[in-house]
Amino acid sequence: MSAGQTTVPKPIRLVFELTRADNPRLFDELNQFPQGQKRVNRLRVLAYDGLLAQYGVLVPIVPGAGSAGVANGLDVKVAQVTNGLFEPALKE
Repeated sequence: MSAGQTTVPKPIRLVFELTRADNPRLFDELNQFPQGQKRVNRLRVLAYDGLLAQYGVLVPIVPGAGSAGVANGLDVKVAQVTNGLFEPALKE
């Protein structure tokens, strides 16, 4: 490989079994979708949202904190705006 070229990472393929006993909330959420692409897409969204929340990009709004409250050291009003970026597009 010459200088300046980058390698493209190989896709990650996951095959796993999830029982309700392992994680009831996740199992019930995924079980709402038929096997296949819809279920995979829902898992992908949940994983991405979890990653954003873990790094503080997507912050759950704390009930009762008000629009000027602070949750885990982060401004709730700012979190509402950030979370709004991931909402469905507005329809005209």
